[in-house]
Amino acid sequence: MNRDSLREILYVDDEPDIREIVQMALGLVPSWSVKTADSGLQALQSMQSSRPDLVLLDVMMPNMDGPTTLQQMRSQPELQSIPVIFMTAKAMPQEVARFRALGAAAVIAKPFDPMLLAEHVFGIWEAL
Repeated sequence: MNRDSLREILYVDDEPDIREIVQMALGLVPSWSVKTADSGLQALQSMQSSRPDLVLLDVMMPNMDGPTTLQQMRSQPELQSIPVIFMTAKAMPQEVARFRALGAAAVIAKPFDPMLLAEHVFGIWEAL
């Protein structure tokens, strides 16, 4: 996919500080609209009214974790084609392989460099 086709990103994380950092880092790209959700449930509700082009999804969240949120997305025809990138501190090769097997397009390791996050996301998007 080309860079111009990425317009709306949804970032899902239960940590307010990380949501703010990601929103600021990705918000520096003028053509991107970055929305956030604080839970998997809130993300699913948000996607009913506004379909993002890409979802960045924290793995470890209370109540509904990232893998469960992805599973719920894949069970809904209108959401199943939205690419998902997991963001997690659990980025060992076996975990990355498990997340990819669940249907994640990629995994970004936490902690991440906010100054490089947009380029990392661009690279993943272009490879889709």
